[in-house]
Amino acid sequence: MKPSISVRALTDEERTQLEAERRGSDAFRVRRAQIVLASASGRSPKPIAQLVGCAVQTVRNVIHAFNTRGVEGLAKQSNRPKTVQPVLDATACDRLQHILHQSPRLYSKPTGVWTLALAAEVCDEQGVTACLLSDETIRRALKRLETNWKRAKHWITSPDPHYARKKSGAIA
Repeated sequence: MKPSISVRALTDEERTQLEAERRGSDAFRVRRAQIVLASASGRSPKPIAQLVGCAVQTVRNVIHAFNTRGVEGLAKQSNRPKTVQPVLDATACDRLQHILHQSPRLYSKPTGVWTLALAAEVCDEQGVTACLLSDETIRRALKRLETNWKRAKHWITSPDPHYARKKSGAIA
């Protein structure tokens, strides 16, 4: 169980701003102001979450944001990732490419055709990655490597001994 968290003592100016925010038109800030004011009145996160209709962790996050940044902590923040560093770095991508240039049967797989899921599984088994990655992560790594990933094609060949000659167009 997480320890109880509450907002710090509010100044008169902060309380006035929070009361104004509670009557505002932005629902996001209204709910956050309600959370802070309820915490200031002595309520714990669980009853506040039930009152406002959100998760307990959301209440904790709002209280923490208010304690660190004040009323500015009520503003909606970007939910984009803080970094854009790819999961697979250059050396891991090179190892992935080396793996894909071999048959899956070398890695004790019952197929001779690579799939993105199979590549992720083999990378995990070979220690290229710390955990099992998604198909999309493998696809993006291959895109960075400028490798074309296409569905495997099964070719039909003829038992005719002259098949190669006929296929090339030298029939005469």
